[in-house]
Amino acid sequence: MIYITGDTHGDWMSRLNTNAFPEQKEMTKDDYVIIAGDFGIWNDTKQERYNLDWLEDKPFTTLFVDGNHSNFDRLYAMPVSEWHGGKVHFIRPSVIHLMRGQVFNIEGKVFWTFGGASSHDIQDGILEFDDPRVKSWQYDYTKMFRINHVSWWKEELPAEEEIEEGRKNLENIDNKVDFIVTHCGATSSMALYSHGEYKADILTDYFEEIRHRVDFQKWFMGHYHTNYAINDKEIILYEQIVRIA
Repeated sequence: MIYITGDTHGDWMSRLNTNAFPEQKEMTKDDYVIIAGDFGIWNDTKQERYNLDWLEDKPFTTLFVDGNHSNFDRLYAMPVSEWHGGKVHFIRPSVIHLMRGQVFNIEGKVFWTFGGASSHDIQDGILEFDDPRVKSWQYDYTKMFRINHVSWWKEELPAEEEIEEGRKNLENIDNKVDFIVTHCGATSSMALYSHGEYKADILTDYFEEIRHRVDFQKWFMGHYHTNYAINDKEIILYEQIVRIA
């Protein structure tokens, strides 16, 4: 069994407890729950370690792509391993980060994964930790800013090497997959969904290329904090947990 859901922001206990997700009673570690970005890797606190151990103790295996709210300093410092055909980071033995541009074979289905997204809550800028505005603005809820290497990382958008690796991995399988899992969507899809609110960037334009080049059955994404079918193939998820295989 494979299920997929949207952003959890570290609150796995609310989304994936037995009452909210009773289907897990029939699952094993050979079954999977995929989180479409903003999984919740922040600071290595006692609470976060406890929550990750709780997730590790669940009967299923958790898979996730990264989003824009991730501590990339921590995530990208982890050892890279290979799992089911693609590159991963093992957060716990059964809590696994699916890296960008990778192809995975899971339960007979082919997945292409690519995390990342632009932050849309930074109108007042990206500040350095020692910037005096951080202290003066911290309780000013009209200010929309983030702090470099604390609440924002440039790696929210991909490096050219990740983009090229994604292309090559798709070419190696003749640009045909069952499922695409990302955090944000393609430029035209987001224009259709948001009526122009969300602007194009290097990643959404890349996904536009993928959208036209790749033969896929379904494309799942998070990021937009809603449950919405853009069309019959591209689906935004938030709280819903949907079985896909």
